[in-house]
Amino acid sequence: MSKHLIRPNRAAQVLMDVTPASAGWDYLSFRVVSLKAGDTYEHHSGSDEIALVPLVGEAVLRANAEEFSVARQGYFAQLPHILYAPPATAVTVRATTDFEFAIGGAPADGKYPIRLFSPEEMKQEVRGGGVAVRQVNHVLAYPLPAERLILFEVYVPGGGYSGWPPHCHDRYAGSPYLEEVYYYRIDPTESGYCIHRNYRIDTDFDELFTVRDGQCVLVTQGFHPVAVPPGSQVYFLNYLAGELQDEDRGAPPYDDPNWSWMVEDWDGNALDLPLFGDQ
Repeated sequence: MSKHLIRPNRAAQVLMDVTPASAGWDYLSFRVVSLKAGDTYEHHSGSDEIALVPLVGEAVLRANAEEFSVARQGYFAQLPHILYAPPATAVTVRATTDFEFAIGGAPADGKYPIRLFSPEEMKQEVRGGGVAVRQVNHVLAYPLPAERLILFEVYVPGGGYSGWPPHCHDRYAGSPYLEEVYYYRIDPTESGYCIHRNYRIDTDFDELFTVRDGQCVLVTQGFHPVAVPPGSQVYFLNYLAGELQDEDRGAPPYDDPNWSWMVEDWDGNALDLPLFGDQ
C-alpha cells in the first residue's frame, strides 16, 4: 500500500497527521482533527506559519491572546473562516459542538500577524469546460497574505474531472516546487469515491488511487488529475507549500503539453454516439 494514500484513524482525535518526515518532503505539514462538544485541542506553531480550516461544527479559537468564534454548517454548505497564525503562536481549539477541522503549516519568518480570513475575502471561480467544470475557491491564495501556505477548496460534480489539463509543480519544465495534499470528502460517504492519479511524462512514475470519503492523497511529484464517477460529488481541500513565497505564491503550475490544447477546446476530440447510425 502506498504511503501517499492516507486513511483516517476514526478511533482517534487526530484522524491523520502528515509531517515532512512521514511524507518524505521538506515543507508541508497537515493534520485533521475531530473533537466532541466540550473537547479542547492545543497546537503550537513552533517555527511554522499555520492555517486552520473549519470543516463542520462550531468552536472558539484562541491564538495567543486573540479569540475568535467560528461556525460552519459543512464543507458542501458554505465557505469557511480560516485562522492564520505566524510562528511562535499557541493555538487552542475549544469545540462548542462536535467540530472537525484541518490544520497545516510550513516554515516561515513571521512576516504576517494572526488573522481570521472571512468568506468575503475569498475568490470563487468556476473553472474549465465540458466535463472538466469544477468550482475552485481561493480560500488562502495570493493576494491573501501568507509566506508559503496556499489553500484551495475545490468542488467536482459527478461525472466530471478536476485538475484538467493535468498540471505539475515539481520543477519539471521550470515549474515551481510545491508540496501538496488533497484531503477528500465525498457524497455519498459510504459508496462514493473518485480516482486520483499522480504521474510524470519524463519517467515511469505513475500512481493511481481509488479515494474514499475522509482520505488524503500526497502529491510529491508529477501531474495530478482527478476523475469523479457519476453519482459521487467530491470536495477536496488543498494545502500547498514549497519554494514560492509571499506574492510569488500566485505563480502558475505547468500543464501537461499532451493535454494543454484543451483549454482552447473543451469539447475537442469528442466521440458522438451512436457511431453507426440506425441498427
